Amino acid sequence: MLYSMTGFGRAEATVGGRQVVVEMKSLNGKQFDIVTKLPPIIRLYELDIRNMLNSILMRGTIDLSISVKQEGATKPMTVNTGLAVFYYQSMQQIARELNISEDNVLSTLMRMPEVVAPEQDAVPEAEWLQMKKVIEEAAMHLMEHRKNEGEVLHKDLNQRIRSIESLLEDILKLEPERNEKVRARINQSMAEMVGKDNIDPNRFEQEMIYYLERMDFSEEKTRLAQHCQYFHTTVEKEGISKGKILGFILQEIGREVNTLGAKANHANIQQIVINMKDDLEKAKEQVLNIL
Repeated sequence: MLYSMTGFGRAEATVGGRQVVVEMKSLNGKQFDIVTKLPPIIRLYELDIRNMLNSILMRGTIDLSISVKQEGATKPMTVNTGLAVFYYQSMQQIARELNISEDNVLSTLMRMPEVVAPEQDAVPEAEWLQMKKVIEEAAMHLMEHRKNEGEVLHKDLNQRIRSIESLLEDILKLEPERNEKVRARINQSMAEMVGKDNIDPNRFEQEMIYYLERMDFSEEKTRLAQHCQYFHTTVEKEGISKGKILGFILQEIGREVNTLGAKANHANIQQIVINMKDDLEKAKEQVLNIL
């Protein structure tokens, strides 16, 4: 089973008279990277949040937003009375010196910086533990979304690797024809250079064997088939995070495909190798989305 790195999760609950809403989304990323938008009352627990999400989400670029809104009669704001008095005295002095009215001074005071501010105290630990469960729930919803996306990627990757295996079978069918064409081409070249009657059959066979051995791609075919099978086996293994190892396997598949192309010496085989590379590149793009 595969998990995508992209996903979205959301959860909400009421904790201690506060409405807690958690939303998070994830995108591709080589490591675990998180951007948080937290209210002041839970910033004390930011490290706990990061560690918890790292253990659940493992990899990707995470965008986390947590909203905590006060419900009921409890006051969500605090008034800095001492600062308000300071501002008021300063306003009175300015009004006397400029001989201007002090009307609406209260509304002006309430708009001054830091006179009215959100409640800055951290939530009690008991409430934090409940909020933590809400964050964890949102993370699990995101993982479920990743799982659903991963099923689609699984089908596409399986199709790409099966296609490469099928193309390899096509190459095997063309190999006898390829060897015969190589033999005919070398025979014709030697006949043109030294004359057909002057060709030493024993020497010709030795040169032919040497040339065909240099062009032989039996090992590449075997390794390519093994890498493809290993890819299927790895996909079906237990576990969640497989993107990196699947990427390494595709690199090995690419090496064998490139060698097949370099040794092909046959137009139809070259065309098949091009189709293999097309499937391989599409598989590599998809693996970048795998957790």
